[in-house]
Amino acid sequence: MEKSAFDLIYDTVRQIPEGKVASYGQIAELAGNRRWARVVGYALHAVPEGSGIPWHRVVKKDGEVFGGADSPGGKRQTELLRGEGVKFTDGRVDMKKYQWGRRRF
Repeated sequence: MEKSAFDLIYDTVRQIPEGKVASYGQIAELAGNRRWARVVGYALHAVPEGSGIPWHRVVKKDGEVFGGADSPGGKRQTELLRGEGVKFTDGRVDMKKYQWGRRRF
């Protein structure tokens, strides 16, 4: 049985270690299709409650959180990342310091 795009994305997101982040494009490429950055967003929006998938570790390539730091989702994401020791500068994650594998896309 072939895995769906969402399953491939979830498998990839589960690999991001605590205290690290990845960009949507990075997850897309690692999941098998670098054009899936938007699909990554859809998949993370649909993460099942209680699944344990660390959706909060995926940020925009410039380190901005989902919906911006002042949105309800952004506030929750920021809180979760800070709880893992990720620091923010001007509302963004320092991608040079916290990006998983330091991959650039």
